[in-house]
Amino acid sequence: MKINSEKCVGCALCIPYCPEGAITMGKDRKATINRDKCIECAVCYNSSICPVDAIEIETLEYPRSVREAFATVYKTHSQTNVPGRGTEEMKTNDVTGRFKAGDVGFSVDMGRPGVGVDLVDAEKVMMALAKIGVEFEPENPITFLMKDKKTGELKDDVRQERVHSCIPEFKTKMERMPEILDTLKKVSEEINTVFSLGCCIRLNPDGTIPEIVKKTLEEKNISYYPNAKTNVGLGKPKAKD
Repeated sequence: MKINSEKCVGCALCIPYCPEGAITMGKDRKATINRDKCIECAVCYNSSICPVDAIEIETLEYPRSVREAFATVYKTHSQTNVPGRGTEEMKTNDVTGRFKAGDVGFSVDMGRPGVGVDLVDAEKVMMALAKIGVEFEPENPITFLMKDKKTGELKDDVRQERVHSCIPEFKTKMERMPEILDTLKKVSEEINTVFSLGCCIRLNPDGTIPEIVKKTLEEKNISYYPNAKTNVGLGKPKAKD
């Protein structure tokens, strides 16, 4: 995003519309966008708040285009063809069949409007998880940005990018939940953003939560809010190549 200084009249109406606080008034009383903080979400442009149409969308080159793909719903990730944060998430397990009985899937929902996330912080989380051996979701765009899935390292050219939000996803076995939760708690102290944790499991045949999952969460003093997704047989697993 950029603001055409020749058009800008200094009304400052656009400033409240930036979720990252990237728009400020310069000494010349013209609005300007801090490119390091801007996540290319286009909220300022789409608000149509500028009375003189001074806010303009730029044609972005890679790797800056990564910011736009993670922040908007009208751009898709080239590798997954999914818009926004780029993952269909664990709610599609009835179609993808990612998680079997005994598996547990995790989503680390990093960043938020008004907060954002530097990809170097996402890398810290993924590298900590990679050290203890998790299986990252292959159809997730943040996985595609990795240089090495075994270490969780990101490609050098994207490490300094900043995005609205991203969701590292991975799976492991239920008995490893304590180790995963301890790792995430420890690495959370090293990052400068927020994240919420999602957990996906298959219920027991009687519809109850597996005891090992309940016990682990309760022992770790983690509050959880069960949300069910009922498969009525309308989805079928993706065909394997």
